[in-house]
Amino acid sequence: MRLIQYFRDGHRHVGWVQPDGDHAKEIGQVSSVFELANLAIARQSNIAALVKELATDRTVDYAELLAKKQVMAPLEHPEPARFFITGTGLTHIGSASARNKMHIATHGDGAPESDSMKIFRMGLSGGKPDAGQIGIQPEWFYKGVGTCVLAPGEDIPLPAFALAGAEEAEIVGLYIVGPDGAPYRIGYTLGNEFSDHVTEAQNYLYTQHSKLRACSMGPELLVGDLPDDVRGKSRILRDGKVLWEEDFLSGEKNMSHSIANLEHYHFRYSMFRRPGDLHAYFFGAAVMSYASGIKTQVGDVFEIEASAFGKTLRNKMVAVPDEGLVTVKVL
Repeated sequence: MRLIQYFRDGHRHVGWVQPDGDHAKEIGQVSSVFELANLAIARQSNIAALVKELATDRTVDYAELLAKKQVMAPLEHPEPARFFITGTGLTHIGSASARNKMHIATHGDGAPESDSMKIFRMGLSGGKPDAGQIGIQPEWFYKGVGTCVLAPGEDIPLPAFALAGAEEAEIVGLYIVGPDGAPYRIGYTLGNEFSDHVTEAQNYLYTQHSKLRACSMGPELLVGDLPDDVRGKSRILRDGKVLWEEDFLSGEKNMSHSIANLEHYHFRYSMFRRPGDLHAYFFGAAVMSYASGIKTQVGDVFEIEASAFGKTLRNKMVAVPDEGLVTVKVL
């Protein structure tokens, strides 16, 4: 089951994407996935059952909504500061290879094994523990709050201070914390974890700086289990032509960590189990254009797609005016 959020006739709605992929049934009684998730918790139901119960006879043209940029990100919080955007890396073989290429480019072929490769090997050996066991700790980063999340079709801003900006095609886990402080997984979506890889390559201690950028998610929310083997494509268009394209593999079959292990190491912190908060957790990228030597530029369009997630996530990179020196006022 896949869901969307959209604006129509001045109101926001939730839709259940139909088998043709171009239409959606409007869901009654709720106007957001946030409301839907809270209702599912209150009724001790699952989202799929609730959607089937609340589905109306009203059908919308999903393809038209997407073309008109009326489709929203698949999850939002009424208070954006209560939507935490975080993630991990080095969870896919491709991501470790890309990080190592950056390390070699900066420090040379004879450089000692990077910390990135060390933590990747740790994941291979202990990232998928047996049920009920705790595995090895993954990498983790903070990206921002709900204000940094862009909708499908929305422009991705490249800050004037950035040294570069490029896509990272990832699967994102979406979560809500219930009234009892227990985390619940709402579902999964496609994400572009837009980053500055040139800044990151200078020194791995700059990785967090490179992540403090906007990101995009959607268009669709996959409810239920994530397929073990997810196959998709990540591409860049320049002037309407394909500049770069590569297949990516995800899902636990292609990961060095289980999703349960990643979730444990995020939600073990009590600060991330505050009732009513939302969380988006990026599971890591398998491929990226930067590792292929691609230098993006303003106007490039990023596209990420996988059949398990329906339609393509598409965003264009645009320049942001230089704000110059940011100063602090004394009170």
